[in-house]
Amino acid sequence: MSSAQIEIQIIASLVAIACAIPGTFLVLRKMAMISDAISHSILPGIVVGFFITHDLNSPVLILLAALTGIITVVLVEYIQKTGLVKEDTAIGLVFPALFSIGVILIAKNANDVHLDVDAVLLGELAFAPFDRLVIGGTDIGPKSLWIIGCILLVTITLLFAFFKELKVSTFDKGLAASLGFSPVILHYGLMSVSSVTTVGAFDAVGAILVVALMIAPAATAYLLTTDLKKMLGLAIGFGVFSAILGYWVAHWLDASIAGSITTVLGLLFLMVYLFAPSKGIIAVLYREKQQRIEVSLLTFLLHLKNHNEEEERHVNHLNEHINWQKVRSKSVLELAQKNNMISITENIVSLTEKGNEFTSKAIDYIITNEDTQIEDMKDDFFLFRG
Repeated sequence: MSSAQIEIQIIASLVAIACAIPGTFLVLRKMAMISDAISHSILPGIVVGFFITHDLNSPVLILLAALTGIITVVLVEYIQKTGLVKEDTAIGLVFPALFSIGVILIAKNANDVHLDVDAVLLGELAFAPFDRLVIGGTDIGPKSLWIIGCILLVTITLLFAFFKELKVSTFDKGLAASLGFSPVILHYGLMSVSSVTTVGAFDAVGAILVVALMIAPAATAYLLTTDLKKMLGLAIGFGVFSAILGYWVAHWLDASIAGSITTVLGLLFLMVYLFAPSKGIIAVLYREKQQRIEVSLLTFLLHLKNHNEEEERHVNHLNEHINWQKVRSKSVLELAQKNNMISITENIVSLTEKGNEFTSKAIDYIITNEDTQIEDMKDDFFLFRG
């Protein structure tokens, strides 16, 4: 493995970590698409900064691009607060307008600048090792590595310094304000970090990968945990894993590195979306199936409670009297026996003492609809467990 390959993977990993941290808070605040808006709307800031300094390496570009990102957030929130349009509509109005302004400025004043899909949308990590930072005649490594490294260092420092404030303001703005934290300052601080991170990563990886690395790892982690610290750790882990695997997929397919990383992120999210233990589609469908069986069990117990006739309680007549298929009847009977709700003697089903007591409580709850009635039933019946 060459030094260039190592540098590419390190840069991609650092970008993944730097994007995952603010991305986690954006996902929790339900502001995921604002990252897409920022990644496009920073273009006029970069263009204006270049016109002022005539130097693509000037830090002024980063500052003006970050300022443009904050302006984007302010405009989106201002339009949203009018109540005339929703947030997604406001985003769809603001960032195309700002992006278009940047394109017009380039077209009018810098016709020799070529903006293509690879450079702007996907980025090209393969070129990052060739853009070196030279100080005093000494080559100290890729420029992108130092830029994103410094941004990551600042981001981690701010995260440790304001973690409690960010956590409280993310989940409860009212509590944050009552504790003396300013939700507005924290909000715009987060947007500033997101803007600076986007600008720092834009040159190396492009707009699409910035958005993907900022949102996809955090969204994937959100399906696996509700603990903020664990979510941050998982988001960082997913981002770095996808960055490295995506590079080797691109190497194997001889394709765009940024495009391959984005594809790996999408596949990783799909896998978790399907197979996550509690929030995955398969787990949800399984729970819904179990709940349908449990509701059928409750219906069956109520039927037994209301009928003393043996013909109504005969195993072979359950399908006829309750209109169930044989498979469903068997599942309900097995679940009832497992919970010690019924006993079967000579194919006649009867309520046990526990089943009779539980069914009486269920009837009381149905009549009163009081939550206090549920508390005593939770240990007896799986349907009502948390």
